[in-house]
Amino acid sequence: MIRNLLIASSALALTMLTGCKPEQPAATTAASAAVPVTAANVTDARLLNAGAEPGQWLTVGGTYNEQHFSPLDQITRDNVGKLGLAWFADYDTNLSQQGTPLYVDGVIYVSTAWSKVYAFDAHDGKQLWQYDPRTPGQFAPKICCGIVNRGIAAYKGKIYLGSLDGYLIAIDAKTGQEAWRKLTIDPSKPYSITSAPRIIKGKVVIGNSGGEFGVRGYIGAYDADTGEQAWRFYTVPGNPAEPFENKAMEMAAKTWGGKWWELGGGGTVWDAIVYDAEHDLVIFGTGNGSPWNQRLRDPTGGDNLFIASIVAVKADTGEYVWHYQTTPGDTWDYDAMSPIMLVDITRDNQKRKVLMQPNKNGMFYVLDAGTGELLKADPFTAVNWNDGVDMKSGRPRVKPEARYDNEKAFNLAPGVQGAHGWHANAYNPDTGLVYIATQRAYFVMQGQNNFVPNPGAANLGINMGAGAAYTKDHPDAPRDFVGFLSAWDPIQGKEVWHGETGNGPTGGVLATAGGLVFQGGGNTTKEFRAYDAKTGEKVWTMDPQTGVVAAPISYELDGKQYIAASVGIAATNYYAPNYSRLLVFGIDGKAQLPEPVTYTPPPLNPPELTASADEVAAGSKHYNNYCVICHGQNGQARTATFPNLMTTPMLHSQEGFDAIVLGGVRSAKGMASFADKLKPAETSALRSFLIAEANELKKRQPPVAPPAPIQPADAHAGLGADSNKK
Repeated sequence: MIRNLLIASSALALTMLTGCKPEQPAATTAASAAVPVTAANVTDARLLNAGAEPGQWLTVGGTYNEQHFSPLDQITRDNVGKLGLAWFADYDTNLSQQGTPLYVDGVIYVSTAWSKVYAFDAHDGKQLWQYDPRTPGQFAPKICCGIVNRGIAAYKGKIYLGSLDGYLIAIDAKTGQEAWRKLTIDPSKPYSITSAPRIIKGKVVIGNSGGEFGVRGYIGAYDADTGEQAWRFYTVPGNPAEPFENKAMEMAAKTWGGKWWELGGGGTVWDAIVYDAEHDLVIFGTGNGSPWNQRLRDPTGGDNLFIASIVAVKADTGEYVWHYQTTPGDTWDYDAMSPIMLVDITRDNQKRKVLMQPNKNGMFYVLDAGTGELLKADPFTAVNWNDGVDMKSGRPRVKPEARYDNEKAFNLAPGVQGAHGWHANAYNPDTGLVYIATQRAYFVMQGQNNFVPNPGAANLGINMGAGAAYTKDHPDAPRDFVGFLSAWDPIQGKEVWHGETGNGPTGGVLATAGGLVFQGGGNTTKEFRAYDAKTGEKVWTMDPQTGVVAAPISYELDGKQYIAASVGIAATNYYAPNYSRLLVFGIDGKAQLPEPVTYTPPPLNPPELTASADEVAAGSKHYNNYCVICHGQNGQARTATFPNLMTTPMLHSQEGFDAIVLGGVRSAKGMASFADKLKPAETSALRSFLIAEANELKKRQPPVAPPAPIQPADAHAGLGADSNKK
């Protein structure tokens, strides 16, 4: 699930982000009374026929098919050069923005970091209201990969939000006031929600995250009027000593061994939900097992249903209908959580509805939506863990050496960063191409010696330091982590073109009937751009002053087509600005962004190391158990989501360090107390480890002049907010 547990991330530790207030009731800030009387008047009929309203964007994928395609065609290759900024609106956060906006009848609704929601008048960008669920900052250690939210839903006058702390919340679309909230998780376990809910036949369908931390995955449906649970489908079986919830769980249990239930099993549904109205099915992907390393999760080597699978259930009851497991016995963090789209195709002279998914494991799958029959499976990027898929059994032909052990490492492709993450893909029915935010990534996998399960902490079961040793012994081994936009022919199973290559993940995609593909440059390229859908030629670009990872949308207002994008990635430093905004573009737009400010990061100036080697080694163990998932390898957080511990002034004071780590003085900022996990002697060792790392880093850095000011730019090199994970 760690859509990039490693790209830059970490796990739960010492001082996290800005933008969260102490726990208190939800708050709404109104800025105008111009909300339409029938705000968010989205009905079942409108959702079923969303394609007939090309000027609207009623659900996160545009329509139930989730193709992220706009039939609007005013903006074309011929006039896209005249595309300019019509207006913009600032957010109150310096964190990553991953939410795809909605446009309903003249109003844009968008979710931002910390599960906040804004409503803007689409005519001029005036803020109508802002809703803040007041998620407690101390909840942040339960979150794998960033304080993010990927979208909202609109239905019958309400906006629906899944909050980080596991609530499903209904907001009055006219006033921004909370209508109701329903807790959807067990708060004693490290669940969270980052994904967008879907509205299906009067129900709100949503899953949750937490697979790294040892939870049992499920997806649930809740009454849109009251929030009462209508059904729940677990994705992995529970303790076999207790009755199974249904026959599907009884079937799944036969594919597990060991004591998987003690760490939950994983399989969370943290994204990738679609509704197939033709077959009346809710179809969704499931996440990785817990721990990642199957040898520790299930020594018998079973398939472990339904992790890393695509599953279909009846929309009314949640009853199991079919599944296809993309990665049986997953041991590589190969969630099947990449976005799913539904497409009508002609195959063997027959029309059929299929689902398509470019999977994290590097394979592009085409399945019959009604039955789950595998129709096609092709690699769409570098893949070395299998040598193809047996089309009769549907199973990948896994290379034995890919199932790493504690002795021999394997340079995995795609690595745990994935061939594709949560970022939206798009399909253009005119070109027949799927436009994929693709990644070529390697990651060295090796089992972890002396693994001890730690409920509530990240349980991966792999040696996170294996890459350094492997690279030393194999200096010519590939170690790429790059991203690019790929135009993929799903029928022929081949790439038609791809855009320029950049470091790390690129952004979500929008295709339009004007023959264009819009996409953000992602984590490291501050660019919002448009490609020719047929040729891949870049025909328009602008500088948003920040990275763009969320998928844009297109809508029509007063007879004119617009493109809207929620932009912003976590900056290179915790205290730096990142220019998180909603940007709206139209032909002949004349608005200008303010000039960016500069930021000078603090110097690397650690205290002298006085601790013994044994104490530093003990601190390293504590760091890897509790801190690495948030603060990154060796404390060098590369984004604003978490402070860089190499430069924190707390290295100079054990008292100040303990006030944060044990005393929880920054819990309102997201840094919870770890007093229930660490003792003072252990935090002393932890600080000693960080001091040692900072001094080593300082030795490796050549003498330089005072640091030059930097501009925010997300270099997700670990597993953090813009990673490919939950």
